[in-house]
Amino acid sequence: MQLQFDIRGMDFARAGQAAAQIKKVLQQAGMPAGTVRRVIIVAYELELNIVIHACHGTITAHISPEMVKIVARDRGPGIPDIPLAMQEGYSTAPPHIREMGFGAGMGLPNIKKNADHLEIESEVNQGTVVMAMVLNKV
Repeated sequence: MQLQFDIRGMDFARAGQAAAQIKKVLQQAGMPAGTVRRVIIVAYELELNIVIHACHGTITAHISPEMVKIVARDRGPGIPDIPLAMQEGYSTAPPHIREMGFGAGMGLPNIKKNADHLEIESEVNQGTVVMAMVLNKV
């Protein structure tokens, strides 16, 4: 099964809706709660990264009984230094985003902690593609 969501940059009113829809589908499919929790953390963080940093993007969830693969693609500024961006607390979010309670620099580290496999491809001034896979460990 595949679900795809269009995400608009700076659309905080709808932020989290894709992750909520993915959660609903996984629960209806009978996916174990621990797997659902990990997938939703990954999906939510990827969704928020698009909202905060990009003009627009997509979140695609590829769901099978064995695993869930989340792919986030965005048209945004890109990540110039991926290892630095993976450090807890590092953030390029502007002050007005931080004042809203976002941009604490925990998004990519949280994704890494909850995914069994993570790949990040990014080109400055072009965008970023993140693929995170969560295995259904039954």
